[in-house]
Amino acid sequence: MVDVPDANAAATAQANVYKTADGKVIARTGEINREKVPLSQIPVAVQHDFVAAENKTFYSDKGVDLKGMARGVYNTLSGHGTQGGSTITQQYVKNYYLDQNQTISRKAKELIISLKVDQEVSKSDILDGYLNTAYFGRGAYGVQAAAQAYYGVDVSKLDAEQGAYLASLVQAPSQYDWAVAGPEGKKLVTARWNYVLDNMVGMKWMDPAARAKATFPVPIAPKPLPGLTGQSGYFVELADHQLESSGAITDAQLAAGGWTITLSIDPSKQRDLQNAVKTELTSQLDPKDRKTDAAVQPGAVSVDPKTGYIVALYGGAGYTEHYVSNATRSDYQVASTFKPIAFASALENHATTQDGRPIDASTIYDGTSRRPVQGASVPFAPPNEDGVNYGNITVQKAMDDSVNSVFAQLAVDAGLDKVANTAVGLGMPSSTEGLRDGPSIALGTMGASPLTMAGIYATFDNHGQKVTPSIVKSAVRNGTPAQLSSPIGGQAVSRATADAVTSVLTGVVNSGTGSAAQQKSDVAGKTGTSDSDKSAWFTGYTPDLVTSVGLFGQDAKTGAQVTLSGAGGDGRVNGGTFPAQIWGAYTQAAISGEDAEHFDLDTDQGAGVVPDAPIPSHTPSSAPPSSPASTGPSAPTVPSHTPSTHPSEPPVPSRSPKPPVSPNPPNPTTSGQPVDPGGGGDEQQGVPGFG
Repeated sequence: MVDVPDANAAATAQANVYKTADGKVIARTGEINREKVPLSQIPVAVQHDFVAAENKTFYSDKGVDLKGMARGVYNTLSGHGTQGGSTITQQYVKNYYLDQNQTISRKAKELIISLKVDQEVSKSDILDGYLNTAYFGRGAYGVQAAAQAYYGVDVSKLDAEQGAYLASLVQAPSQYDWAVAGPEGKKLVTARWNYVLDNMVGMKWMDPAARAKATFPVPIAPKPLPGLTGQSGYFVELADHQLESSGAITDAQLAAGGWTITLSIDPSKQRDLQNAVKTELTSQLDPKDRKTDAAVQPGAVSVDPKTGYIVALYGGAGYTEHYVSNATRSDYQVASTFKPIAFASALENHATTQDGRPIDASTIYDGTSRRPVQGASVPFAPPNEDGVNYGNITVQKAMDDSVNSVFAQLAVDAGLDKVANTAVGLGMPSSTEGLRDGPSIALGTMGASPLTMAGIYATFDNHGQKVTPSIVKSAVRNGTPAQLSSPIGGQAVSRATADAVTSVLTGVVNSGTGSAAQQKSDVAGKTGTSDSDKSAWFTGYTPDLVTSVGLFGQDAKTGAQVTLSGAGGDGRVNGGTFPAQIWGAYTQAAISGEDAEHFDLDTDQGAGVVPDAPIPSHTPSSAPPSSPASTGPSAPTVPSHTPSTHPSEPPVPSRSPKPPVSPNPPNPTTSGQPVDPGGGGDEQQGVPGFG
């Protein structure tokens, strides 16, 4: 009763249409990129790669895998996923004759049609059809398009190692694309590649000696699809990734086309962001005369904290000029923009200092540069920026001036695992490298993207309710919308914790390192500068807008991470300069015409609230004589810091929080040789900067 049907509509697939929030079409993509080639042009070794990867019994089976089909049906019915084992014949039938819906009826048709096709079509023709219809990512359908997309050659020029990589891609094209895969994706595709070659040896299609010499064939950098110029390419790339990774649309469904995808980008705010990058940064760069200027890569993401939608994004000079989006890349240290996360964890978990004092904005710590951290399993003694000794200071003051020695100790007091768990709960991927590397995590030694940091700070702005920024508002095909998850989730941290963090971060802008970001509305934010000035950050927010700006030093030829020092001809680059200036110019334009907004804070601590008690000195007069901040030849003095203010604003006085439960600071052991931190935010002794 089931006939072998005609080919499906993928051969005449429609384009995907992308619109901004106002309905304007900005891109069309999704046309099938396929060049059919006969099996005779595909090297036998490459043919065998795919059989070894997908269906070792292909040449002898009847076209179906009943055990795999049963497993697929069971998974579908039990809700444990929709993937099941399929032969090459079944995959060909699914790609060529059927749709991609994972339903029981579609599986049944696939089974019957596969049996009939195996009876009526030769194995060579089936393999030919499979290799010309499989989807490989990068918009490539068929092995010829894949060979060009990943290795820049015709399929006839592929070797067995390259063929094994392409065969590995079929399982998960987006996750396994080496150019955009994270550490876990690269690990998985490498394992899959080894699996394919080992099967080749097992099937006697590859000599063991050749297998032993085989090396992983890293593919070339992707070439952008036609028409995806300027920032639009970055929008489309992120939208596709979010749709595919969330499971709303499969890779193949998206690539087949026909979708109308409405993005959350606000054209007005997008123009404001691009203008801010130009006026505050790129117009001041001269790559021809200053080598460092050619290495400057800015990225930014701006989010509405109440809806979770991305309203503006800057990925780089343009998608066709700089393919990797600086808005979503996560290979640079976030530096001191991580410090608020450590503080949030301490508040959320009701942490105490080494001598039992509750940690809040007014808790006093020893801010001596290179002070050995107490209570850590590994020695750690980070220097402060410029080696400044602050003496006894509050957590508020330490956040304002980004004091490394304080936050390294605070992270240990809060519990390093708890700090890492808080970061994950707020939106940092659990697989983030360096997230559990010891006390240095408080200084932001891990990599994260402006997108990730914008989401974390938006969660603080949203009173602790988790924000996972999304660029897709809707995706519709043939009148049927894809089921999208809400960008707003459950409570990541309590409102009391989130509001306390916001209150403290207003001090960074009013009287600390982020003064260039001051606005008519309340502003909370944090600067960050990584080792050797390779990255610089400002992530901040008003009550209605959250924006993370990152600046990354990347060698224009090699792609290696390099210093930003000297960019723009100003010598030093840190979070308080270009990133904060871009943030300030953008936010001022984006909220112009609106009334000044003030944070609605449910907290009694931090710079954002007026203290009820008399204002104490940052260094309490009651500090005990034995305090390392007041005795000994190396006793530091508390430097005088005059708040820097926005040119159009009157000076903002520094407001100190309420006094701590106990005025006595910890009494750490200061003897012994300090230990270099080996990485982290704003911590290199002798390297100037705000932190």
